[in-house]
Amino acid sequence: MEGDGEFRRWDELLPDALGLIFRNLPLQEILTVIPRVCKPWGRAVSGPYCWQVIDIEKWSQRCQPETLDRMLQMLITRSSGSLRKLCVTGISNDQSFSFIADNAKSLQNLRLPRSEISDSVVEQVAGRLSSVTFLDVSYCRNIGSLALEAIGKHCKLLMGLRRTMHPLEVVDKLSQDDEALAIATTMPKLKQLEVAYLLISTEGVLKILESCPDLELLDVRGCWNVKLDESFVKKFSRLKVVGPLVVDYFGMKGWDDCSNYSGSSGYLAWDFVAGDVGVDDEISYGDWEDDQSVEDVEMRFYDGFDSENAAFDWPLSP
Repeated sequence: MEGDGEFRRWDELLPDALGLIFRNLPLQEILTVIPRVCKPWGRAVSGPYCWQVIDIEKWSQRCQPETLDRMLQMLITRSSGSLRKLCVTGISNDQSFSFIADNAKSLQNLRLPRSEISDSVVEQVAGRLSSVTFLDVSYCRNIGSLALEAIGKHCKLLMGLRRTMHPLEVVDKLSQDDEALAIATTMPKLKQLEVAYLLISTEGVLKILESCPDLELLDVRGCWNVKLDESFVKKFSRLKVVGPLVVDYFGMKGWDDCSNYSGSSGYLAWDFVAGDVGVDDEISYGDWEDDQSVEDVEMRFYDGFDSENAAFDWPLSP
């Protein structure tokens, strides 16, 4: 309440201020509740102010590929080129990845775990991802050294790479040292590198260490062919090496920056919940001013999980 006893007019706040506030709400509320409050709020949601950060990673784990494609197109279009961070799981085709790249002029943080993208499309569009500083392509089975090389050549600002794999997804491979070589030769500014369960050798890791002098975190848990001499690692004063020993699994989300590490050995964090994740509620209402209405996008949201039936195990395979 203001000093003169009148209530503050929240509908008169600037759109960018509203965007900062609405960004803290769940996706469900932003898309279906906020637009119904008043027209200024509806305009703020329809514009770029709420969509500089798009995090639909949890939601995308439970939706159909075609639904995910439409949601991505709607939200990224609303960002109007101002998108800085995108988190989404399970992109099912190269076309969606290409669409992301077409709108990535401001994109710095890109997380696409479990996505079905190919080497060829990454090579084609990597030049449009030049502003990316952190990239997560974990569990992306269809890409390899060619994609990583293209990313390294074009993403000169890249400082963090997450390329974790599921153990069962690499059983048919003899070696992935070609990926280690691609990282070593094209990504000299890396500070954070996570390659858990990648089939790389000691030689591959040594090439990375020699080529990435700024490296602060190296996660090689589950990389059983890697044998690093402790005295050699100590030569890199700022470097923390995790693995290759996997001590345990426990429920926590991945590391987003190097400050979260406290030692040279530890745990590989898997985020796996067994049992019923929650009740899906289909929501298909709301009026929209843009070309694609919310009715065109089937949205299923869920909250929490059954803690009594939860268990931690291997990460989910795509």
